[in-house]
Amino acid sequence: MKVLLLKDPKDKDSGPDPYIKELGSYSLEATLIPVLSFEFTSLDSLFGKLSHPECYGGLVFTSPRALEAIKICLKEKSKKEAWSNSLKQMWNIKPTYVVGKATASLVEEIGLVPQGEKAGNAEKLAEYICSREKPNSSALLFPCGALKREVLPTVLREKGIPLESLTVYQTAQHPDLQESLSSYFSQQGIPASVVFFSPSGVKFCLQHIQKLSGDLIDRVKFAAIGPSTAEALRGAGVAVSCTAGSPTAQDLAAAIHTALHPHSCSGPH
Repeated sequence: MKVLLLKDPKDKDSGPDPYIKELGSYSLEATLIPVLSFEFTSLDSLFGKLSHPECYGGLVFTSPRALEAIKICLKEKSKKEAWSNSLKQMWNIKPTYVVGKATASLVEEIGLVPQGEKAGNAEKLAEYICSREKPNSSALLFPCGALKREVLPTVLREKGIPLESLTVYQTAQHPDLQESLSSYFSQQGIPASVVFFSPSGVKFCLQHIQKLSGDLIDRVKFAAIGPSTAEALRGAGVAVSCTAGSPTAQDLAAAIHTALHPHSCSGPH
């Protein structure tokens, strides 16, 4: 059975994509189609703020892209040296709050220690932060995307925990998206399941998929990586067959397997 994953492939250097691998263990044939392209912005401003850890109470990351922005800054020799020699240690005295494993592993790559990765979504991370931070302490620095959801800032504001957001990337539709979807459907046919990884993915892909599937759309099981994506699908009038218990390849593969085989109880082969 075929599964279409609407996400970017994992970096080429780090072996096979974990989602394709996990779905393969359930004998599901997965294909990735990149949906989004990102443009990084305000990088000088970002590094300026990172250069003053003493002004902040910690860091918050809800997306791997925000860390990619930092990694781009650190490609410059002088910035990399400043980070390695002193800034990294100064930030490590403070908490670095993250959502999900992918973001946590990128935080580790730049030498910081992530906290709260098991939260799985912005709502739960906000609760976790509120349980650890005191109201009216130094602001947490939150590098984020232009399309960030307001959940986390709102919850922290209500609890009096200051947060300083800085937009470091813009999200746009991947230039090849329509062409990739059309060729997938013409070559592979209609997949058993289509998985969405972000509300922007729903916005950019759903109509194309509905058009390409035509009358057979009802056969497709729609899956979401997390609650905000599931909400976006329902908002667009789509029945969500399953949502991953946490945003990991294992949980997603298990949820899709169950949705496609509701009466079987077998695990991966």
